[in-house]
Amino acid sequence: MEARKNEKNEARAKGGNKGSQADRPEVISQVERIPNVSGLPKAVKRRVYALKRLQVQSAHIEAKFYEEVHELERKYSGLYQPIFDKRHAVVSGAVEPTDEECEWHSEGEEDELADDLKKKIALEEKKEHTTPADDPKGIPDFWLTIFKHVDMLGDLLQEHDEPVLKHLQDITVKFSEPGQPMSFTLEFHFEPNSYFSNTVLTKMYKMKSEPDSSDPFSFEGPEIVDCEGCKIDWVKGKDVTVKTIKKKQKHKGRGTVRTITKEVPQDSFFNFFNPVKATPDGMDEDLDFTLTADFEIGHFFRERIIPRAVLYFTGEALEDDESFEEEDVEEGEEEDLDEEGEEDDGDFDPTA
Repeated sequence: MEARKNEKNEARAKGGNKGSQADRPEVISQVERIPNVSGLPKAVKRRVYALKRLQVQSAHIEAKFYEEVHELERKYSGLYQPIFDKRHAVVSGAVEPTDEECEWHSEGEEDELADDLKKKIALEEKKEHTTPADDPKGIPDFWLTIFKHVDMLGDLLQEHDEPVLKHLQDITVKFSEPGQPMSFTLEFHFEPNSYFSNTVLTKMYKMKSEPDSSDPFSFEGPEIVDCEGCKIDWVKGKDVTVKTIKKKQKHKGRGTVRTITKEVPQDSFFNFFNPVKATPDGMDEDLDFTLTADFEIGHFFRERIIPRAVLYFTGEALEDDESFEEEDVEEGEEEDLDEEGEEDDGDFDPTA
């Protein structure tokens, strides 16, 4: 329920102009249509400033609204949790759902279900002879499959991560307690494995829901301002975030050559738990992009993946996401649309 910006509109806004003003003299630029407040009569200017003060008050009320939304999310997360616990039990194989719980009908599945019913008796008779390979425990590779289905996560996933993520059994989210600074924590639960000793890996995202005193009109709801990962206790030789390379060194004096081995960083999903930090001197463009991408991933886990995990496993949620994507518009067509939309705007006359 957090306020979210339209990423496509932002990308379009940052993408530059499609043509210069000289190329399209009939189109009135947005700047020209905005009234020059300094040119207004003094009495009118005072009233505009009064409205801006009211706008700041509105922004602070909006911030309080989002704080209460956060509290509602925290409250309802407790109501969702028993459902998520049951999901975890089914995925891990700790619980076998009943026949009634497994009943599901959807378009295109009727014939398949009918065939299944016809074969049910035969399958029951052979059940005693079923091998573990025919009836695996729980839902194997449930979360790993989700990672592969979602492009945003697939970009982080490396081949050497997959054996580790096969041991991922659940992902949960916890919200900050009342009175604490606004935040949420992602928890990745692993079964015992040969890669690290941690049973839970965490990533906390710190949030701010208050207007910036230097730019209060930019407030659009809570924003992630920082994040903290956790230390992974890797088993020796199993750290997938580094690789071992061999390097030859030549002695300057004797000319002898020796081969040394050393560990160097490599791409891995598990770098997600060791996020980059902003420096006191500020951020360069690459660092800003990295942090923004990290925040978007954390938000996506919280808002989409965790609540709708089974639909990302089956791919149905991907179809829903794609249905909201805007169709690409040819450059000429986009300009025509803009021109038509601006014909009725006209000049802004502050004296009218």
